[in-house]
Amino acid sequence: MHVVVTGASGRLGRNVCAALVAAGHVVVGADRTLGGLDGVDERAIDLADDRGVQRLLDEVRPDALVHLAGIAVPFSAPERDILLTNTSLAHIVLAAAARGGVARVLAASSPTVIGYGSPGWRAASVPIDERHALAPTNAYALSKVVIEDTVRMFSRTSNGAFGFFRPCYVVSPEEWAGAPTQQGHTIAERLADPALAAVSLFNYVDARDAAEFVNAWLAAPAAAVDGEGFFVGAADSLAVRPVAELWRDHAPGLGEAAELLTGTRPVFDIGKAQRRLGWQPTRSWRTELDAASVASVAPVAASVIRPHETRAS
Repeated sequence: MHVVVTGASGRLGRNVCAALVAAGHVVVGADRTLGGLDGVDERAIDLADDRGVQRLLDEVRPDALVHLAGIAVPFSAPERDILLTNTSLAHIVLAAAARGGVARVLAASSPTVIGYGSPGWRAASVPIDERHALAPTNAYALSKVVIEDTVRMFSRTSNGAFGFFRPCYVVSPEEWAGAPTQQGHTIAERLADPALAAVSLFNYVDARDAAEFVNAWLAAPAAAVDGEGFFVGAADSLAVRPVAELWRDHAPGLGEAAELLTGTRPVFDIGKAQRRLGWQPTRSWRTELDAASVASVAPVAASVIRPHETRAS
């Protein structure tokens, strides 16, 4: 396939482009800045320029488009800017794809659409799956709800297959090696202090696993993905102790149903992606995080990493 990836230079975009290239796709990366991506035809473009976006798609004539561009971190800009930027970029890009007859269009959303993090939030069910009600409580989450509805609109009104996915807290390879994550903490620090990871309900996903989800989505039958959304996360929680032991102190909104989250079970259910697409995450903090780096901050975490489980990122 010829695939256009917007936001190609970002944390997730770089890994998505690498996975697509490795799978044999011809990839065009569209972003404001060039990332020096191997095997990618990078184009510097302002995605707010609807005519420029249309010209790019008319020139490339892609089989698929993956829309990742936008403000990626809640509260990292004024609320109005986040809402207007994320929703307008999505509409511009998806509308251009629909006009250009792109067969597959996948847009990034976020688990934050369900509203966790607000004082009064309560989970309707645990584990949380795609049927959970939406209740955004900030501009970032609201922008993602609008993006999901934009996807559904084009799914109803265009010939292509339009879908969205909700990647959990994305961890890139360099962050396993000790670089700060998008919230400023290291992964070892988030493991050492459950309060840090509880903000996102202990969810996370390796950027490379999220990238492999994109490959699986592109390969799936159109009927399995058109108009559909998927949670995309790791198969375990970003926590040393089971969530069943942590929720009362750190995530009370989960309620007593969280008692079911024993062992390494995550809060978010990724079963839909597994069933429909055959996608399975293969990376965990237990396999990707160097035990020595954990030991300096979280000795308890280091004790649960067996040496034969670690591998270079």
